[in-house]
Amino acid sequence: MASNAVLDASAPVAAPWWKFGHVWLIIAGPVIVIIAGFVTLWLAISRPDPVVAEDYYRQGVEINKTLQGTDKSLLPAVKGRNHAATPAQDAPR
Repeated sequence: MASNAVLDASAPVAAPWWKFGHVWLIIAGPVIVIIAGFVTLWLAISRPDPVVAEDYYRQGVEINKTLQGTDKSLLPAVKGRNHAATPAQDAPR
C-alpha cells in the first residue's frame, strides 16, 4: 500500500527551488554585496588618489613658521590681556 502512495498522481509535487521567492531574497543579499565590492574595486583602480606633494614636510615647516609669527595682539584674552579694550599703543608686542 505504501508504494501506491508514492506513485499516486494526486499527490502534490514539490515546485523547483527557483520558483520560491524567499530563496531569491536570501540569494540577493550576498550577490548585491559581491557586486558592490567589484564596483568599489573598479572605482578604486580607475580613480587613484592624488599624489602628496614631494616636499610636504618642508611645506608643513613653513606653515608652522608663519603660524608662530602671529601678531601678539591677537592672542586669546587670557594670555594677551583683553586686547579688544586695550588701546593699540598698549597692546603687547
